[in-house]
Parts: sequence; C-alpha cells; structure tokens
Amino acid sequence: MHTRQIQQMFTTLRAANPQPASELEYSSVFELLAAVLLSAQATDVSVNKATRRLFPVANTPAKLLALGEAGLAEHIRTIGLYRTKAKNLLATCRILLEQHGGQVPRSREALEALPGVGRKTANVVLNVAFGEPTCAVDTHIFRVGNRTGLAPGKTPLAVEQQLMRRVPKEFLADAHHWLILHGRYVCVARTPKCWQCAIAAQCGFKDKTPAP
Repeated sequence: MHTRQIQQMFTTLRAANPQPASELEYSSVFELLAAVLLSAQATDVSVNKATRRLFPVANTPAKLLALGEAGLAEHIRTIGLYRTKAKNLLATCRILLEQHGGQVPRSREALEALPGVGRKTANVVLNVAFGEPTCAVDTHIFRVGNRTGLAPGKTPLAVEQQLMRRVPKEFLADAHHWLILHGRYVCVARTPKCWQCAIAAQCGFKDKTPAP
C-alpha cells in the first residue's frame, strides 16, 4: 500500500467516524485499565456486562482489594479466564497502591510491570487515557494490517512497528480505533464484507468477497 493510498484510507475512515472511541465502558483511568485487562481473549460486550455489575461496587484499587479474590471472581465469572484475571487485577491493585499512590502510571515501563498488563493493554491505556500516539495491535488490527497490505508483519509487534512508521501523524492518535472497528464489523475474519467496505479501493487484498 502506497503513501497516497494510506492517506486516502484514513481520510475515508475519519470522514465516516470523526471521533472514534473504545467500546469498553469506563469512567476513570483505573476503570479503563481494569476493563482492558479483563478484555484479553474476551469480547468488549462480555466485559461491559461484567463491569456494569463490578464498578458500582468497586472501582478503585482499594475497593477491589477489599472484595478479595472470591468476591471479585463472583463479579467477573462470565468473562473467560476470570480466575486468572481476578488474581492479576488484584495484584495490579496492590502495586498501584504500594508504588503509585493508587494512580495508574503514565509510563510504558510501569504499565507493563503490572500483572496481566502486556504491550497491547499498555498501548490502549497510553492512547485512550493519556492521548499518546500508540497503536494497540489486537487480533482485528493484526488481520487488517496484513490483509490490506497497510502493515504486514508476522507478529503483533511487527505490525505495530509498521503502523507507527506508515500511518500519517495526523491520524495516529485515532488509528487503532478505526482499524479495530473496521476489523470487528467489516473486515471480519472468515468472510470479509468487501462489498460494504469504504476503503476497498485502497485495500491490497486480492480475493475480495463479492456481494451476496
């Protein structure tokens, strides 16, 4: 995909959705961190259902710790891998209280040192909460990056590095939202909806799906 095509691609995505946002529900930086941590290998819909029950009861590190592992697990048991996620989230809460005054740190290194927080989660928090121009590569962005030719790579990190190099600066702050939504609803895994795709003209995917 050439520079002109990339520019046109993101111009089109921005025109269709000028202010993209995460589909996770949250009202604080800590709630965002918790929701993203819980969303690993789970859908945003399932996480939102759980956090609608959890956050009114406990939405700070101290309150979550007060629930204990069994209490937290009871609130998030509908999410995949909920036992492991409960342990990680509580361990993260302890570190936030002991090392960061109960606040979510703004540095990548400090975020990635938190249990259950990998590079993707750190990128989401840095971008959504703190406005950093990062690209959190999930399965949707990995697929879209490779399928379209925008950012081909064999690993999520390789795709992220390509995106950081190739996406024009004016689009970088919102790029991962546009790409996630595009992959979630249009450029889906099994049968991409190419006939509905607004950026089909820029896409390098050869076997485009015809209209049904």
